[in-house]
Amino acid sequence: MGTIRITNIRAYAYHGCLKEETRIGSDYRVDIEVEADLTKSAATDQLEDTVDYVFLNHVVKEEMAVASKLLETVCDRILKRYLDESPRIQKATVAVSKLNPPIGGDVEMVSVKRSIAR
Repeated sequence: MGTIRITNIRAYAYHGCLKEETRIGSDYRVDIEVEADLTKSAATDQLEDTVDYVFLNHVVKEEMAVASKLLETVCDRILKRYLDESPRIQKATVAVSKLNPPIGGDVEMVSVKRSIAR
């Protein structure tokens, strides 16, 4: 087994329960971690034998573009696609963070982290 991480994927999106959030949008950060058997790719040095980082990032960008009220929903959509579209992935963890959330205080970010396994 092995772990692939992509940290601080930045996106501008329109998630939230407040009208202002869905109209104005906000900055987000997404961190992902996937576990897969990387034995073959380590030996062959071939992209088709691993989990492609471009694929992982692409899924995040596509799902962040779909407006949702809750970050939990966004996490679950990303996780579901990872398992549905990449049979090599055995476990995935996704954290979606809203930067500077409108919660009436000086808060850097709020985050939701979810995991899924086969």
